[in-house]
Amino acid sequence: MTRAVTLSEVAREAGVSPSTVSRILNGTARVNDDKARQVRQAIEKLGYTRNAFARSLATGSSGIVGVLTPDIASPFYNDALSGIERGLMGSGFSPLIISGHWRTGEEEHAVSLLLNRRVEGLIILGGQMPDHEIREVAARLPVGVLGREVDLKDWGGVALTMDNRQSARDLVTYLVGRGHRIIGHISGPQDHTDARDRLRGYREALEECGLRFQPSLVVQGDFQEPSGLIGMQRLLNRHADLTAIFAANDQMAYGARLALHRLGLRVPEDMSLIGFDDLPGSSYTTPPLSSVRQPMAEMGQWLARYVLGRLRGETPEPFAPRQELMLRESVASRRGTH
Repeated sequence: MTRAVTLSEVAREAGVSPSTVSRILNGTARVNDDKARQVRQAIEKLGYTRNAFARSLATGSSGIVGVLTPDIASPFYNDALSGIERGLMGSGFSPLIISGHWRTGEEEHAVSLLLNRRVEGLIILGGQMPDHEIREVAARLPVGVLGREVDLKDWGGVALTMDNRQSARDLVTYLVGRGHRIIGHISGPQDHTDARDRLRGYREALEECGLRFQPSLVVQGDFQEPSGLIGMQRLLNRHADLTAIFAANDQMAYGARLALHRLGLRVPEDMSLIGFDDLPGSSYTTPPLSSVRQPMAEMGQWLARYVLGRLRGETPEPFAPRQELMLRESVASRRGTH
């Protein structure tokens, strides 16, 4: 078995003190670039790896940032997790990711497990955990929340949210501008704030464009592909005159696309289709899917840096994420047909 390189050996190689090496690894040292580069070169040359358990015993610091995600397998949250990992890279901190499966009880248990592991910060992606419980955690350690509105200002935390309502309004207004008048909506589960906001934006856009909102043009899905397929079938059974579908996320749009294919209906010639979230595969569907891009990776990275900044006693620069309409070939014009 190869002998582990010690921190003292790295210090000797770099010509600095062991405490300087430790502080550089922890991200707390204020040293010039040359000295920091010497330490990094020594680490690479000697193949030094940190013993997290020993570090914890010596410093009382776990070096762990907890991450609670609704679903580790979700393609929507994958970009955020990658961003968090990138944001922590080189800081001496590592993410510990656990899933709450969109169930309040499981999320609360997951946070309890993370706190028992002495995480030094917590990043929460969406989920159902009550706001007051998030605030209780934020009173103990740095907390960053992505994708839901939680007032953490007085607790020292931060929440990054997107304007789902306005983006949904923009999408539906775009469809109306292309001549569509009978527009169906496959909504997400209504216990999710973003699903409610997207449904509200859909309804408001119709009314602002002088079109009557019809409840029969809305079916509820669960943000998964099969519910998009079933929802599309239900809408077609109710409204043979449909010309466009707004699915509340790309995964349900994929399911709707499959339902249309099985019925021999073409996108966009027979039915225009639009999603939300702009998953990586959406620009490679046939045809490429119009959607709303959410900068998940950038938000995840910023939240990781926010937590690190708080741990170092710094005030991170504010970040205002922006959604972007990605208009592709899945929408056809219907002008002159109504």
